[in-house]
Formats: sequence, C-alpha cells, structure tokens
Amino acid sequence: MQKYLQAFWQNFLGTAPSWYKKSIVAMLLLNPLLMLLTSGFVVGWVILLEFIFTLAMALRCYPLQSGGLIALQGFLLGLSSPESLYREVESNLPVILLLIFMVAGIYFMRDLLMWVFTKLLVKVKSSVALAFLFSFISAVLSAFLDALTLIAVIISVGTGFYVVYCKVVAVTVNVAASELDRYIPRAHQADLHTLRAFLRSCMMHAAVGTALGGVCTLVGEPQNLLIAGITGWNFVEFFMQMAPVTLPVLVVGLSTCVLLERFSLFSYGVKMPRNIRKILKEFDQEESRERTTRGRIALVTQAIAALLLVIALGFHIAAVGLIGLTIVVLQTAFNGIIEEHRIERAFQESLPFTALLVVFFGVISIIEDQHLFAPLIQWVLSLSEQNQPVSLYAVNGLLSIISDNVFVATIYISEVYNALNEGLISRELFE
Repeated sequence: MQKYLQAFWQNFLGTAPSWYKKSIVAMLLLNPLLMLLTSGFVVGWVILLEFIFTLAMALRCYPLQSGGLIALQGFLLGLSSPESLYREVESNLPVILLLIFMVAGIYFMRDLLMWVFTKLLVKVKSSVALAFLFSFISAVLSAFLDALTLIAVIISVGTGFYVVYCKVVAVTVNVAASELDRYIPRAHQADLHTLRAFLRSCMMHAAVGTALGGVCTLVGEPQNLLIAGITGWNFVEFFMQMAPVTLPVLVVGLSTCVLLERFSLFSYGVKMPRNIRKILKEFDQEESRERTTRGRIALVTQAIAALLLVIALGFHIAAVGLIGLTIVVLQTAFNGIIEEHRIERAFQESLPFTALLVVFFGVISIIEDQHLFAPLIQWVLSLSEQNQPVSLYAVNGLLSIISDNVFVATIYISEVYNALNEGLISRELFE
C-alpha cells in the first residue's frame, strides 16, 4: 500500500517541490473546513489568495494545475457555477482568440525577427546605442506583436550567439562545447564572462522594452483588449486615450536604459570584446551566404505579413484574433508550411496560457458571485474623484507584482464597470 501511495505522491504535481505539494494539499483541506465554519465571502477571499500564491510560484509549478484544482474546488463548494464561468468566457472571447491566433501568427515571423536583432548585434558597436535600439525596437514591435513570442525570439538570438562563440573557442582549445565552462583556459574566461554580461543586458533591455510598448496599444497585452472591449475603444482610440500615461512612461523607460549603459550602473554598460564581435560577424556573414533564394523570399513574405498586420489593426478591419488567424493562413500558404506537425508548433506556446486564462475567469466568477471586491470598490468610491484613479493605480500595481496582469485587469475592470452601470461614477471618471 505504501508503494502505491508513494507513486501517487510522486505523480501529484510531478516534479514540484515537496513543500509546494504539501501547501496545495493543505489549502484543499482547509477550504471545506472554512466553508463549514465561516461564509462564502471568507472562503472566496482565501481561494483568491491561494490562487495568487500559485501564480507567484509559477517557476515551481505552472499555475494551471495547482490553481485549477483550487478554482475547481471553489465551484464544488458552490461559490460560483459553470454558467457564470461560461458567461465570463463568452464575454472575453476576443482575448482568447487573441492568445490563440495572434501568438501563432507571430510565431511564423520568427525568422524575420531573428534577422532584425541579429543584424543589430553585429552592426551596432556602441553599447549605449545598442541597448537603446534593443529596448526601442522591442517596444515598437510589442505594440503590434505578442510580447512573449518576441522575447522568445530575442533570447534565441542571444543564446545562439553564445553557442556559436562557445563552439569556436571549444575547437580552438580542443574541448567539447558542453564542457567549456569547466575546462576553458584562463585566457578565454574573461571574454566568456563579458559575453554573458553583454547578452544579459541586451535581453533585459529588450524585456523592459516589450513592457513599455505593450501598454500603448490594444494588442500589446491581452488585458488591453479586455479593457478596450468594455470601454468600446478601437485600436486608434485606445492609443490616443492611453498616450498621456504610456508615452511619458516610454520616454522615462528609454532614458533609464541609456543612463544605465552610459554610466555602467548595476552591472550594465558591458561592451562586447572585439574578438568576439569578429567571430559573430563572420558567423552572420556565413549565414547570409548560405541563405537560399527561397529563404530570402520567406523573409519578404513575413515582412509583408507584418505590414498587413499593422494596417489591419490600425483600421480595425476585424476582431484582433481573426486578424491573427489571417496572418497565420497567409504566412503558411505563401511560405509552403503545409504539414500539420509544423503548424501545431505555433500553437504550443499560447494554448497553455489560454487554458490558464479560462481558469482565471473561473476565479473571476467566484469573485463576482461572492462580491469579494465590493468593500474595496466602496472604499475607493468613498474617496474624492481626484484620488480614486490614483488608489486603483497603486492597488493594481502592487497586485501585478505578485500576480498576472491579465488576472488583475479582469478583476478591476469588471468592478469598475459595475460601478459605472450602477451610476456610482461618471463615464469620464470610468475612462
């Protein structure tokens, strides 16, 4: 019997740490007990905090499993109903379509994006200029493309260059590339550490850039589409309404990037050694020589698809997710990607988060059915109109540190929209 129990425990949440598994089990045992001793309002808050815990511990275990178990238990305890969840999913269908099809559409632009960032790395010699360009271009691209896919491409470029350098050095010193860290000669150690620091800085500047640009447009982040759907803003309206907040933030973010590099603050400002730049430049030239005519046409096709994407979004030709599906069809058709196993890779990145998003909506339905945020909204509405937006801004900023932005946005936009419908706030204050 003990053997079966051990096997069951090993299977439960897989390779997650034992303390994490015990924490989830304790939560699942605690909730029914609290339901007997307290009220649905109290248990609803406990489940919300438990779910935020699973989001904060995402690196230990993907939240879909542990958070899904907690949300499912909330439904079994009668805190919400499948009908409420279905209504949430139905009202947020544009966000789901965005995640499924837009992320897949950007997946098929990876070659173009890698070509852009590779050229930046080998052509721009100034570390300050390179950091600024990485951050600025990431901001511009993430305003129209999926930020997660964009970051994945940039990481691929950085790790690709690192592997290239390791292979070259490994051949020089007659050591396997995988063992280079252990056996690298002292003469190459400084260069290897410098390259790591340099690429690390580029990755971080790009990551911050995607956040700076992502808040500017309707498709930059999933929660933007959710907010725009309730406010009724199209692509251009969203940009214009948000500009007084987002553009100053963009300027400050880019300025911070330049200052960090210019004055070498907090380990930034590392320059790529000349010998490493020479190796990477030769690699890029070799890649360009080996690129076939078919490969060049594929890059042109991806560039045209990117242009069509921007135009379609700007003129709001269709729902964002449907535009993403159009981009998928065009790129796969004209680049000869017709095998199912090649197409399915584009959806592997988005579908786990899409499933998690539906679990989000399950927790949201518990929040709404149990009116968990009613006291918080009442407190905010008791403040002066001048202080209400500032209070929401601060609260949501704190929540977003430990939770997902989509989850936080879904909570507050629903509550504020209810306040608008009840006549508690004006349309101007709501916006």
